[in-house]
Amino acid sequence: MRPLARLGRASDGYDPAGLGIIDRVDRVATFASAILAIRWCMTAVSLALSASAFVHNDWEVVLWCMLVVSYTVIRTISPLRYVGSIRSLLEVIGEIAFHVAAVAATSFWESPFVFSLMTAIVVAGFARGFGFGLRIAIGAATAISLADAARLDYAGQDLRISLQWSAVLILVGVVAGYARRISGEADRQHSLALDRLDRLSDANALLFSLHRVAQTLPASLDLGDVLDTTVARLRGLVDFDSVAVLVFDDTDASWQVIRREGAALASRLGPTELPKPLMEAMSSNKMIEVSDLSQPNGPGISPMSSSGIYTVLPARGSIIGLLAVESRKPSAFGRRETELMNGFVEPVALAIDNARWFSRLRTVGADEERTRIARDLHDNIGQSLAYLAFELDRIVAKDEKGDEIGSSLDQLRNDLRGVIGEVRDTLYDLRTDVSEEFEIGEVLDQFAARLMERTDLDIRVYADRSGPRLPLLQEREMWRIAQEALVNVERHSEAGGAAVRWRCDGNAAALEIADDGKGFPEGKAGRIDSYGIMGMRERAASIGATLELHSEEGRGTVIRCFLPADRNGARRV
Repeated sequence: MRPLARLGRASDGYDPAGLGIIDRVDRVATFASAILAIRWCMTAVSLALSASAFVHNDWEVVLWCMLVVSYTVIRTISPLRYVGSIRSLLEVIGEIAFHVAAVAATSFWESPFVFSLMTAIVVAGFARGFGFGLRIAIGAATAISLADAARLDYAGQDLRISLQWSAVLILVGVVAGYARRISGEADRQHSLALDRLDRLSDANALLFSLHRVAQTLPASLDLGDVLDTTVARLRGLVDFDSVAVLVFDDTDASWQVIRREGAALASRLGPTELPKPLMEAMSSNKMIEVSDLSQPNGPGISPMSSSGIYTVLPARGSIIGLLAVESRKPSAFGRRETELMNGFVEPVALAIDNARWFSRLRTVGADEERTRIARDLHDNIGQSLAYLAFELDRIVAKDEKGDEIGSSLDQLRNDLRGVIGEVRDTLYDLRTDVSEEFEIGEVLDQFAARLMERTDLDIRVYADRSGPRLPLLQEREMWRIAQEALVNVERHSEAGGAAVRWRCDGNAAALEIADDGKGFPEGKAGRIDSYGIMGMRERAASIGATLELHSEEGRGTVIRCFLPADRNGARRV
């Protein structure tokens, strides 16, 4: 901050103690061309007014004329500079004193060098502003007027001329000072505009990157994909040599290192084993920037690093992880990098947390799938095998009695073929799934065709295949919901027909399965564990979808699953 005590305004930057230059910017450089033009114009006017002195051999005027022209030449070659120092201030005052002396020595206000004095006052106003220019003009006018008034032949007419010229000099000082103020304001506005432009540029880069993050991260619920995308997007924001992502494991209060590049960290760290900068970020619950990772500030995640940024990953109102980026260069990160990182960590934290929860839900889904398979084996294949065992016992007992068993064996063979068909269908249902090659509409067609082969159901599939697909993991869960619903129709609804409708725009999706079966009895419709509804609800929740069930006894059942558009503003389907 500049000293406030000075001869004039504090904003002029004058150093009253003479300790050195306050501001090394030349304050009259902006007006250099204007000053040069004014200086030569005024010198030319002074020369024209001095022409009679050369004719009448007025050597005093001639001498001052030569001095004024010489000074103008010197200032043309070496322009006067004002940088807020004592020396530059004395140069400005010296120029004023020189021209005041020229005027006082050559007939005062009738001197041809009054116009040259105006140049000096203009320079003073340009150098230090309105206040200084006004004071210089008043001082110069007063000095000349007092010297003029000391003449023995001073009269009232001389006083009038003195007042007129004094007013002119004061006006020149005021105009020059205001010109300086206007220029300074323009410079400040220009600097502010450039600073705002820099901030807008940084903000634009951040918003673009966050937009890409928002588009990419939520689209994948696989933790590996999320981490790959996070590191790639992070490299687009800041330049770093090492990066590490850690997540908190609440089962043993340790930190699991789920991604590291260029970092010398173990795969799991205890509560007291975190690098010091990460511990400080966690304890303060905010982002910190360390410009020097030498002791006692470091080390960081890599012994080769010299600086770094460390932050927590917040989600669900708590710290779910930590993020560290480091560079081998000291002080490699500044305000721009910390602001970009501040805007980056929240969506990354949410994406990582979503992926971890989805991984847990997939485990729950796998358990539910195993339960469903066990139920299918027990309810269908298990009962069929038990029937075959009873039938074999009956046939053996019949053969021991000597009864005819040919027809019984034929029936047993047909029943065995039926069981084999059931096993084949169960295995096919387990293998059937959406993939990169087969989208959900094709898989629904194939599954409906197989259901119609083994039942009397008439199933119609209406799938919109023209638009883009959902991410594979989301589409797979929607398919499993449709599969479970159709199996329920087959086994429990006693329906004659069913319709499946699927619509998707790549972001939002809607699935509907309707049948004309017996429906749910009143009071049981939508019971959360009815016919696998619990599993369908869990699948829907794992991808952010909602499941609705509408049923009326004797009029069938409708199941609808909606996956809404994300926050980027895509339309709902």
